[in-house]
Amino acid sequence: MTSDNKLLDCIEIEIGPEPTHAIIWLHGLGADGNDFAPVVPELGLNDIGPLRFVFPHAPIQPVTINNGVPMRAWYDIYMADLVRREDEAGLRHSQTLVEALIAREISRGIPAERIVLAGFSQGCAMALQTGLRYPAKLAGIIGLSGYLPLAQSAAAERHSANADTRIFLAHGTMDPVVPFERAQATLEALQKMGYDVRFKTYPMPHSVCLKEIVDIAAFLRDVLA
Repeated sequence: MTSDNKLLDCIEIEIGPEPTHAIIWLHGLGADGNDFAPVVPELGLNDIGPLRFVFPHAPIQPVTINNGVPMRAWYDIYMADLVRREDEAGLRHSQTLVEALIAREISRGIPAERIVLAGFSQGCAMALQTGLRYPAKLAGIIGLSGYLPLAQSAAAERHSANADTRIFLAHGTMDPVVPFERAQATLEALQKMGYDVRFKTYPMPHSVCLKEIVDIAAFLRDVLA
C-alpha cells in the first residue's frame, strides 16, 4: 500500500511543452496506468493546446471478490453487486491519493478548473468519489463503465464548488462486470443532485469502443476549451 505522504507512481504523456490543462485518468481493477495510455493519440486533441495526461498506478492490495489475490486496486470489492457492502475506508483512502495528484498539478501551474478527472470501472468510481467532493472547481469528470460509490453519502458530502461541473458517463449495455443498472442508478442519482450529465451507451461489454473514444474527445474539447 502506498503511504499517505507519497505520490502514486504515474505514467505521464504531454502534448506540447508547458501544459496548461491536465487529465488525470484512473484505471480499473487489476490493470495499471498503462491501460489507457494508448488512448491519447486516438483522442486527437493535439490542436487544443498543450495537455498533460496523468495515468497513475493504484496501490497493490488483496481483493476479496478475487479470492484475496493481491492486485492493483483503488479499494476492495466484497460482492458482485458492488454496492450492498462497500470498502468505505479504501474508497476514502484512495480519494486522498487522487486529491494529492490534483494538488501536484496545481503546484505545477495548472489550476483545478483546468483539470479533468477520468476513470474506467473502479477508476470511474474514484473519479466520482473524488470529483463530487473536491473543494475547488474542476473542468470536468469522466466516468466510463463504472458507478457512483457511497451513493448514500454523496449528496451530503458533495462540495458546492463542483455543483456545475459537467460529467460524462459512458457504459456498455452488455456489461457483465458493472451491470447496466448500476449506470442507470448513477445517472439518476447525479441528476437528482442537479448535475449536468452527458450519458452515452454503447452495445459492448466491460470495455471501450471507438465511438466512445470519439465522444470522450468531444467532451474534453467542450470542457477544456
